Amino acid sequence: MESAEVMSKKYENITADGLRQEILVHTKGFKTSWISLGQALYQVWRDKLYHGWGFEEFEHYIVQELGMRKQTAMKLVKTYFFVEQEEPAYLKEEYRDSREATVVPSHEQLDVLRKAKQKKEITRDDYAQLRKNVFEKGKHEGLVRKELTAMIKERKEVDPEEEREKRNEASVKRVITALRSFKKDMETLKLVPQEIVDEAEFLIKKLEREAV
Repeated sequence: MESAEVMSKKYENITADGLRQEILVHTKGFKTSWISLGQALYQVWRDKLYHGWGFEEFEHYIVQELGMRKQTAMKLVKTYFFVEQEEPAYLKEEYRDSREATVVPSHEQLDVLRKAKQKKEITRDDYAQLRKNVFEKGKHEGLVRKELTAMIKERKEVDPEEEREKRNEASVKRVITALRSFKKDMETLKLVPQEIVDEAEFLIKKLEREAV
């Protein structure tokens, strides 16, 4: 690694346009720098190499030797496997070199695509649109994730019977709430005989049992 002094002199002698180009190269390298780690972790996870290093679980190796969260490591492993299977061209240096920095996907963007591929609600056309937004438009992973969520919500099959039950339950709860309020007024203002108040209480409890 170059020292701070060497790096400082390096950038003192570079032109503005040269620096601009170098930043673009570094940006693409930054976005794809996860590949080597993801590939290595995938091999360790797949072949259970951690057993030979004295660890019973992959998580133990990740946390104790690498100081990494299991969730982070598994995201890299799963995303690498997904890319290897679905987007192998991304793993080649020529891909990075031939693309604009804005449309070189990060592992976060690719992880959203991976999750989209697993959703039964997502159609082939849906996935193609999400992929285009990642690989061609360079949309931020947050925006792609929102789009995926919206697609799932729109495509999700609605069970008419389940929806009917939900509406009925909501209606019963509204009636119970209204009865509670009315019962309180009846007691406070002495609007009706006590036996009617008692009957209202009985009805409320009965409705509550039905709503469970």
